[in-house]
Amino acid sequence: MSDVETVSRHAATVTRSSSSSRRFIILRRGGFSARLPVRTLVVTASLFAAILVIGVIALCAGSFALSPGEVLSALAGQGDSCSRLVVMEWRLPRVLAAIAFGAALGVSGALFQSFTRNPLGSPDVLGFDAGAVTGALVATLVLGAGQVGLTMGALIGGLLTAVVVSAFGLASGSGSMRLIVVGIGVSATLIAFNQLLIERAELEEAMRASSWTLGSLASIGWEQLAPASGVITVLLVGAAVIARPGRMFELHGEAAAAFGVRVRSTRLVMLGIGVALVAVPVSVTGPIAFVALTAPHLARQLTRLGPLAVPPAALMGALVLLSADVAVLLLPTTSTLPVSIATLVLGGGYFIWLLINEWRHAR
Repeated sequence: MSDVETVSRHAATVTRSSSSSRRFIILRRGGFSARLPVRTLVVTASLFAAILVIGVIALCAGSFALSPGEVLSALAGQGDSCSRLVVMEWRLPRVLAAIAFGAALGVSGALFQSFTRNPLGSPDVLGFDAGAVTGALVATLVLGAGQVGLTMGALIGGLLTAVVVSAFGLASGSGSMRLIVVGIGVSATLIAFNQLLIERAELEEAMRASSWTLGSLASIGWEQLAPASGVITVLLVGAAVIARPGRMFELHGEAAAAFGVRVRSTRLVMLGIGVALVAVPVSVTGPIAFVALTAPHLARQLTRLGPLAVPPAALMGALVLLSADVAVLLLPTTSTLPVSIATLVLGGGYFIWLLINEWRHAR
């Protein structure tokens, strides 16, 4: 019996045994039918409810405090003009940006963790977000591009970094741990190069670029949120479509080919969508670390599904980033800190735990 047949039979056995131990809801309409795990539905609904609650808290928090009733009235177009201005023009874009960008980062992390079959395989660990920052800085500081050029620079920088990391990290059939090590090295090099670009820029441009690289949601308005959220919506739909064949990579590339998956083209699509889901938030907010790493893990622990469960990963990413931003808003400081400070503190500890866990399994 070939290795592919062995893996295929093992996968089928695991699928049957896990399916028999779960409860499902069967949806049928015309020729369409779907089987949805009850646990996943409950987790998804709970995450959605938590996002709504924390979103209302975020709309209430700030130097101009509002009650939940005043926030709801402003959202309905009622209440005084001052409350409507604060909620609709200042705080709502920030809350929606945290939800949209967190969802993008969460799904990006899920794609790369499934792609690499490694829990550490997220874009911030692999260096793809550092590459996106490099592309954006080159576009703005060197080429003098505007917002569109910045976005394109971030996308190109992330894709080029992905190509370099994949070329060296997957050389000669190497395992995913080599890919992680190469990604960390490339990320460190790019961070140093980004600092060099900022140091050599004009004072005003350097200050603006340095502030942008901190990763903040504070200055986001509707004019930035609208196009970014539109692109993210399209990318999330693409991620949901590619997730079905992409889950086969969690077994092995040969097993995926045995099930009829076009391995090379599927990997390229997953890579492109994953990098784009990082590049779009980076182009608006700057780099926000560890959301892409932690969100898929937390979603998987709650749903007990694989890493490539797109809706739970998206909702968990939105919840993580929104919660981090609310925590920053509620800190007793004279000025609002960037949200990346909170994600670094929370995600850094989680990253250390993952490294220790990986080391234990490798022994």
